[in-house]
Amino acid sequence: MIIDKAFYLRNDVLQIGQELLGTILHTRVDNKITSGIIVETEAYCGSIDRASHAYPGKLTNRNKIMFEAGGRAYIYLIYGIHYLFNIVTNKSDMADAILIRAVEPVSGVETMMQRRGKNSMERITSGPGILTEAMGIDKSFYGEDLTGNRVWLEYAPGNFEKIQIVKTTRIGVDYAGDDAKLPWRFYIKDNPWISKP
Repeated sequence: MIIDKAFYLRNDVLQIGQELLGTILHTRVDNKITSGIIVETEAYCGSIDRASHAYPGKLTNRNKIMFEAGGRAYIYLIYGIHYLFNIVTNKSDMADAILIRAVEPVSGVETMMQRRGKNSMERITSGPGILTEAMGIDKSFYGEDLTGNRVWLEYAPGNFEKIQIVKTTRIGVDYAGDDAKLPWRFYIKDNPWISKP
């Protein structure tokens, strides 16, 4: 079942960041579908969070989609090579978002390996920059509706209520001062697909 818009419009980005763990991210690119279980996320709380691209509430060409209502994709480029996939949450003008840091491959694994130029599936989606490459996510996904047919999320079959969630500090946000110490990174305990700092 596709996760509906109401899921993303709630106002607690930390709760949503944890509830995304165990859901399945799907993409359809060039008629090829890939999917993976989300195993690691990071939450960014709009204008009050110095690690957020929206801090201090300033709208730019890059972050403008963050100020729209939740349920859309926020894509940005880092190091000039990697596109990162974020999920916008909350109501308009709140600018909350969740970075998807790692997924556990489910389907389309051959396609993922081809896109990554790998002959093994080992760690092909264990990091925010490489999971987007594996799943075909690029800048054209900016603003994409997460209830559409190009990128969408579904609840996984089975019982994910029993997963153990680890809460720790986010990665690569030292510039954010004290906010860098916030325990807003979440991952499934002992999952082999989580990223490495």
